[in-house]
Order: sequence, then C-alpha cells, then structure tokens
Amino acid sequence: MVDVLLTHSYHLYYDRKQTRKMQPYPPLGTLYAAALLRSAGLSVALFDTMLNDPEVGFESALAEHRPRVVVVYEDNFNFLTKMCLTRMREVAYHILELSQRAGAEVLVNGSDASDRALDYLRRGFRCVLLGEAEGTLLEVVGHLLKEGSHALRQIPGLALLDETGELISTPRRPPMRDLDLLSFPARDLIDADQYRSAWKTAHGYFSLNIVASRGCPYRCNWCAKPIYGDSFAVRSASSVAEEMRRLKYDFGAEHLWFADDIFGLRAKWVRELAGEVEKLDAAVPFKMQSRVDLMTADNVRALRRTGCAEVWMGAESGSQKILDAMDKGTRVDQIAKARENLRQEGIRACYFLQFGYPGETWHDIQKTVELVRDTRPDDIGVSVSYPLPGTKFFERVQAQLGEKTNWSDSEDLAMMFQGAYTNEFYRALHDALHAQVDSWNSRGAQGATQKYAVDLSPQELWERVLRLETTCRNPRPTLLHGFGSPQLVQLQTPPVTTCGDD
Repeated sequence: MVDVLLTHSYHLYYDRKQTRKMQPYPPLGTLYAAALLRSAGLSVALFDTMLNDPEVGFESALAEHRPRVVVVYEDNFNFLTKMCLTRMREVAYHILELSQRAGAEVLVNGSDASDRALDYLRRGFRCVLLGEAEGTLLEVVGHLLKEGSHALRQIPGLALLDETGELISTPRRPPMRDLDLLSFPARDLIDADQYRSAWKTAHGYFSLNIVASRGCPYRCNWCAKPIYGDSFAVRSASSVAEEMRRLKYDFGAEHLWFADDIFGLRAKWVRELAGEVEKLDAAVPFKMQSRVDLMTADNVRALRRTGCAEVWMGAESGSQKILDAMDKGTRVDQIAKARENLRQEGIRACYFLQFGYPGETWHDIQKTVELVRDTRPDDIGVSVSYPLPGTKFFERVQAQLGEKTNWSDSEDLAMMFQGAYTNEFYRALHDALHAQVDSWNSRGAQGATQKYAVDLSPQELWERVLRLETTCRNPRPTLLHGFGSPQLVQLQTPPVTTCGDD
C-alpha cells in the first residue's frame, strides 16, 4: 500500500498528430509533485499515462499499489495540457471512477480542472488544486491521510464543494519564488527504457525534458495562464546546469527539450548558464521556445554555448495589425532579424503561426505567407486561434461559442467562433504551408519530420488554398473594433500563387 498514487490524463496514442510525431516526454510536473511528497516522508507511486493505456493499465496500478489518495496531477509544462483537450478530460473522469471504486480519495490539478472546477467537483473529485499546486498538494494530502478533511477549507489554493453543493474557492496561493528549493523531478518513477525505445526507434536518438523557469510575464491576449498567471520565476543557472549534467551522464540523454513557456528572458542569466554548462561539461543539444525580440545576437551566441540547437518562436503572423491586436508586443521586422541571428550561429529557427484571429483578412494571411517565404524557417507549427477561458480573446468571442468549446486532440484544428473562413480553408492552409517548408528544408538528425495525410505537391496544395479562399468565406466574420470593413481583401495576383517548389 502507498500513501499516494500520482497520474495524469495525457495518453500519446489518443492524439493522432502526436502519435505520428512520436516525441513522448515524461510528465515533468507530475514528477515534481512526486519528489515533493517523498521529501515529506510519504510513499508515492506513479502510473505514467503518456505511453501506458489508462483504459487497460490504471486498474492494475490501483490493485498493485492500493493507494489511500489518487492525484490526477497534470504535467503543466506540457503545452498540450493547456489546450484542455476533451480526450484528456474523459481520461481524467475514467481514472476518477476507477479510483472511487477502489476506495481512494481523488484530487486533480491542471489547466482544464482549474477552468472547469465545478464540473470536475460535481463529477466526484474531492477537490481541485488550483494554479501552481505543489504546496497545496502537500497540505491536502497531509490532512486527508490524517482523516482531517474537514479542515480543507483552511488551505489556500483549493476549489471544493460545500455541504449544499455550492462551489467554494479558498484564497489563491502565492507563486513560488525560489525554485531551487524544489528537488529535481522523481525520474526514477518512470520507465526510462520505454521512452528511450520510442525515441530511438522513431528518431535515432533519446530526448528528455527539463524546465529552467515557470510562467511568462508577457500578456498576449489569447494565451491562457490558469497555472502561473503572469508570474515568472527562474532557477539558478548552476542548478539547471547540474540537472543537464545528470540527464546527460546518468540517463544517457542525447537531446533535451526545455519545456519553459519562455526561455532566455534575461540575457545575464543565459550567459551565466553558458558558463555553468561549460564548467560541468553538461552541454546537450536542446530545443526550446522563446520570443523573437529575445533572440538578439548576444543572446543567441550565449545560447549556442549552452548547446541550443533549435528555437521555437511565437511569430504568430506576418501582419503587424494582427500582432498588435493580439497584444503580442513584437514587430514583424524582429521575426526576420531573429531568424537571421539564429542562422548565423547554426541554430534552427522555427515559427509558431496562428491564423483566424478576429480581424484577419486574406491580405493579412498573405503577409504571413510572404514572411515564411522570405525568411524560410527551418520548421513551423500552424494553428488557428483557440479561445480558452481566462483570456481577453475568449471574452470577445464567448457569445459565439457553441457546444464544442475544446479540441478533442491537437490535430482537431477547428474554429470555434466565426473566423474569416471555415475549417476547410484553414486546414488546407495548414497543409500547404507545412508542405512548402518541408520542401525547402532537409531534416537534420534531430529535426522532427512531420507526416501529413496529403499526397499533393506544394503547388497543388496552394492552388487548393486559392480555390477555397473564394468558397469558404464566412459571411459575417468576427471583427475587432477599429479593424475596418468586413469586406475581405483579395489581391489581383496573390503571392501564394508563386509558392510552389523553387
């Protein structure tokens, strides 16, 4: 019997897109929680849902460990959990039902549970751990194991039901400031060989994840922050370098993914990290995500010293109008400059692109296509604007949302409000842009080759986009104040017609 069985709800094989990519990472947030509970003297087990089918394996884990408390503790460093995928919610509810049958108290933490606390509580979870939850988890489990659940209302950072079934939220717990006080994630609880085999088979190398910071201080109006809010805290460079060294030598990691919301925010810290990594011989090729305005020449040189091989930047759009509407705080010219700075240091430059934001016209879309054609990123990720609770963007389009308010998986790519075009157009644009970038770039040993169910050339895909542009327009697209007339602008000779193989 163990005190706590930890798990999470993201199963790779329930996500079509991620199954094709085959880049599974251990649930880092869950492993941080496990390390904290063990440091308090509690016995802990893990059911890792990432590669293990919860429909088959979780009931066996309950029988093996006979936990007193089960915690669905999402990996809040996995961007997929922030998307609040409905398939994950279904898995969380399945875990709840099995755990209740086994007589365990069941707690939950994660973006979706924080956004929909009442739904989760009425389903049967004992309480929802809100926001950054390690401290809250430790207190709640301590009370439950001592049969003192009546005192839960005194613990900050919780949502629970009162005797009448009404929602109660206790005061918010302040975010942690000194992340070095946390133990390294309890990676001994995962089956490292299972991850190694998946990576080696698909890509020929083994990658593990790590985080240097928590949160993001920027305020893009479409970005949901149910866990860390606008707070930002970073670990010491020496601690991060030491963890990199352990992953390199103790786990045999040949590649790392820094899962931070934003990496390299402070130039001084990046230089310190480079020095610590060199001192410990801890450099491992890694990828991370950041902002275009942080990819200055000096910052990029320091990143290269630390082992950085690939940077994913939130470029979002080639239209300054759209960037300003998003409250992005960046300029289009900074995207090209960042791409060039990374090119000079031999670091792969990759863009996150977002289409369908209110007010975006065909003219704005073409500006984004031109940006991609002119700067030739090494890879791209294409999405459509996705309204999530707690954002200004969500508030603006909430009245248009129907029954479908979340994607089922990361390949869903469905518009959930009235954009300028229908889903078919955006999916065609997604396929054409990906095929175009793939046609330019040969994949390196550590580049992720993306496979799509499209057997057409880039030129044919662009011709399809042009056809759909005239037939898939929404008659009443969502506009933002000051964005002008709803009439879509179509150029006489759209640049995308020249986007074939070259």
